[in-house]
Amino acid sequence: MRTGSISADAPFSPGSPVSAAEETARIVPVIAAVREFSDVVISADTFLPDVAEAALAAGANVINDTTGLRNPELAAVVAAAGAHLVITHSLAEPRTVYPRPTYDDVARDVAEFLLRKVDTAVGLGIGEDRILLDPGHDLNKNTLHSLEITRRFSEIAALGFPTLAAVSNKDFIGETLDRPKRERVEGSLAAAVICILGGARVVRMHNVAASRAAIDLTEAVFGWRQPAYLRHNMGSSNEPAAR
Repeated sequence: MRTGSISADAPFSPGSPVSAAEETARIVPVIAAVREFSDVVISADTFLPDVAEAALAAGANVINDTTGLRNPELAAVVAAAGAHLVITHSLAEPRTVYPRPTYDDVARDVAEFLLRKVDTAVGLGIGEDRILLDPGHDLNKNTLHSLEITRRFSEIAALGFPTLAAVSNKDFIGETLDRPKRERVEGSLAAAVICILGGARVVRMHNVAASRAAIDLTEAVFGWRQPAYLRHNMGSSNEPAAR
């Protein structure tokens, strides 16, 4: 499935808040323009109900709430539109710093948090078949936490909902490999593949062509897709691969 995600300049990150009007002005024209020319699945990042309503009206299919459904009114908007909701694990209030996060067991704590939020979403009218879960790599987690979430991603997938891994260019990759953001492609691809092997069914990536190739090969290895073509050692002579 082709997907795209549109965000209003990292609306969760620490810093000055972005008003609903400004956030709407940033993302709605883009959503409308993409929808006019494509049937791609569009995910809009926001935790503001008014922005979510405008994004869905413009053609978005999914709302990605990086606050863990902190505002119940957002769920009501998603439910009314019959849209999908990504519930992401996070502990801090939006735009605030959460220093030195600690967990008894990060994978277990994240899983329990997400299940509680699923119950909230269902209680507010969102069908279970319209919920996706994201353990929130780097969101109120240090590098060791995010590495463990990656290693134990199967425990998040085992909750029974489609899971999303947003690992691309994250700080845990930069700190692990000692690489600035512009040099994290290889680490991002490795993290994405590990999460896929753990059950992730959606990955959020920046380097689309490289990511698509890594995902396609992973899927082919596991029999989830066929190779683009078959020629090598398939005939009476060993023809060189095309291209």
